[in-house]
Amino acid sequence: MKRTWVIIAFLFSYFNTAHAQADSKPDTVKTGIYITSIHDIDFKQKEYTINLWLWLRYKNKDFDFEKYLELPQAKTVTKLYSTIDSTDEGIYMLMKLQCVMKDSWTIKNFPFDKQRLWFSIENSQYDASSLIFVADTVGKNFDPRFVLRGWQIDSFTLSTATKAYETGFGDPELETPHMDYSSFRVKVSLHRDATDLFWKMFLGMYAAFLISFICFFIHADNIDSRFGLSVGALFAVIGNKYVVESSMPEATSFTLVDALHGITLLFIFLVVTTSVYSLQLAKANKLKQANRFDSIAAVIFLLIYVLINTYLISNAKNG
Repeated sequence: MKRTWVIIAFLFSYFNTAHAQADSKPDTVKTGIYITSIHDIDFKQKEYTINLWLWLRYKNKDFDFEKYLELPQAKTVTKLYSTIDSTDEGIYMLMKLQCVMKDSWTIKNFPFDKQRLWFSIENSQYDASSLIFVADTVGKNFDPRFVLRGWQIDSFTLSTATKAYETGFGDPELETPHMDYSSFRVKVSLHRDATDLFWKMFLGMYAAFLISFICFFIHADNIDSRFGLSVGALFAVIGNKYVVESSMPEATSFTLVDALHGITLLFIFLVVTTSVYSLQLAKANKLKQANRFDSIAAVIFLLIYVLINTYLISNAKNG
């Protein structure tokens, strides 16, 4: 008899624990998105505008997404449309949003850069112990008819995650300053159609290099013409660099733009150096040697310059 009461007590304790665990499970919010437009990409200010439809399905009537929907990376959020439909099966909420999003750009390989645009939502009312997002992956998630000028979309990914905040937001009941919130995330991977943009940005730099390259075909003792062309080309490259960087965000790392302009400045300096040596040969009545030196230097400089540029540009395209 005693053994029977022990078994009954165990089963009672087990079912109570299971019931408590079931009650402690967070409510799910099935979330979907349909992007209609991405535009006004401001590369320098690190922001873009996105138009989208967002819908949420959930059963807990305490969730107030109308008031507590949070977009962590948004600079501004404009709600163009909103509707809520409540049935016995749960609540369905549909919104159309226009958001100006802040993001970080990867500019190491600019203008052959590949970017990832992130869009995420959270609920500031409930943490991950009470609410978790589940991605609605049925159907397409963006309008295939919209064209992102100058860019090509590579992939579109939906995911959910838990975002940790290392703070208790002033709650004295928390033992450690840490809270987790569920996050619904969208990642858009894209690359730039950069061939035309590249030549538009760097044509002046290459023209400056070719102007300095002409010095090899000017008579060795005509030092004024040689130095005049080289110095003019030097300032042209520096000016081109400032113009290109004016359309880019600030960068602390060494970029393709820095590398190409740096190599060009170095080669123009080497052209000036070889011009000085050719002048010394000409003044020593070694004109034939000076002409031969110019011819060899011209071939070597052009070949090395083209190879270095090809290598840097190829790495940037494949990076």
